Amino acid sequence: MNYLKEETLNALAAEYVVGTLRGKARLRYQKLMMQYQAVSDATAQWEQYLAGFNDTVEPVEPPKAVWEEIQRRLGHSASNDTSAQIVDFERAKRDRWRGLSMLSTAAALVLAVLLVVMQPAPVEDVSHIAVVNNADNTPLWVIEVSPSSMDVKVTDAFTAIADKDYELWMVPANGEAPISLGLMPEMGGDSRATPDILLDSSIAALAISLEAPGGSKTGAPTEVLYIAPILSV
Repeated sequence: MNYLKEETLNALAAEYVVGTLRGKARLRYQKLMMQYQAVSDATAQWEQYLAGFNDTVEPVEPPKAVWEEIQRRLGHSASNDTSAQIVDFERAKRDRWRGLSMLSTAAALVLAVLLVVMQPAPVEDVSHIAVVNNADNTPLWVIEVSPSSMDVKVTDAFTAIADKDYELWMVPANGEAPISLGLMPEMGGDSRATPDILLDSSIAALAISLEAPGGSKTGAPTEVLYIAPILSV
C-alpha cells in the first residue's frame, strides 16, 4: 500500500486522530510519522480540524448504575446483595458499550464529512504551452496554460543575470504595444491567473524582456530577449 498517496494518508491520519486506528495498524502509523514529514504534517492537520469537535458534543450524564459499580469496586458500596450487584454490573456494561457505539458512529460520520470536504479540487487540463528557448534552442522556461491558471517552470539550463529581472509580455497580433504579465521566476517556478485574452486569437505570442530590478519602468519592454509561440496541446 502507498501510504503517502493523498487519499490514503488523509484517511489514515483522520482515523489515527479520531482513535479508530488501533493495534498493529496504529503502531505502524506511528512509525510512519517518525519516518515521513508528510505523515506528521497530515496528522497535525487533522488534529487541528478535529480540535473543536469535543466542544460541539453535549455532555451526557452516566447512568446511575455506572456510579454504583464504581463505588462497589472502590469498596464504598454498603450493599451485600451479590445478585443485585451482578445485575447492576451487566446493566452498566451494556450502557458503556452503547455509549461507545454511539461515539464511534458519530466519529465515523464526522470523518466521512471531513474526507469529502478535503477532497482536492479537480485539476484543469493544460490546454496550451509555451516553451522559451535560448539561442541554442535550449528551454529556459516552460509555461503551461489552463483556462484559469498559468504555471511557469524554470529549467536547469536557466542562469540569472545579477541586478537584472526578466519580464513576461503578451504580444498582440495587431502590432499594438505588448502587455506585461509580471516578472518571471528565476528558480523553481510560480503559478498565476490566466488573463482572459491570453488564449484569444488577438495574442500572437509571449515575449521575455531583460529589465532593471522590479521590471520595466516605462510600461514597455526594454530589451526583448526571447519570443515563444503559444501552442495548443
